[in-house]
Amino acid sequence: MRIVIQRVLNSSVSINNKLHAEIKNGMLIFVGIEHEDTTNDVNWLVNKILSLRIFADSKNMMNKSIFDINGQILVISQFTLHAKTKKGSRPSYIKAAKPKVAIPLYNNFLDELSKNLEGKVFSGKFGTDMQVRLNNDGPVTILIDSKNRE
Repeated sequence: MRIVIQRVLNSSVSINNKLHAEIKNGMLIFVGIEHEDTTNDVNWLVNKILSLRIFADSKNMMNKSIFDINGQILVISQFTLHAKTKKGSRPSYIKAAKPKVAIPLYNNFLDELSKNLEGKVFSGKFGTDMQVRLNNDGPVTILIDSKNRE
């Protein structure tokens, strides 16, 4: 699994020009699932996300976690995180998981985050054209790949 985390002051997702979900201070997380991913990848990423200290303390140092700031999370599925661009000009998404594999893992990812941040995890709609707005704070943008843990 690949994720892109953006520290945000606020973020929202709309579907068909209608607001679907929005958050205030917290994280916007884009999630790309590949066909080899398992619940082990989900669990590792959730633990990593929840322990990240990327929010400012009173000295403006990144020492606080999502728990410390009472933050929210907005999760957006994004298969394009697995784009291969080495050949030609059209990206290949051959590593991206098909919905049969991706949807259960995406839902598991949401469930595991929600267990720890009850009422503070929101999402877009898997496989849907969405418009995402964000007010990046910092800017802080972090890339994490569960296949690259070292």
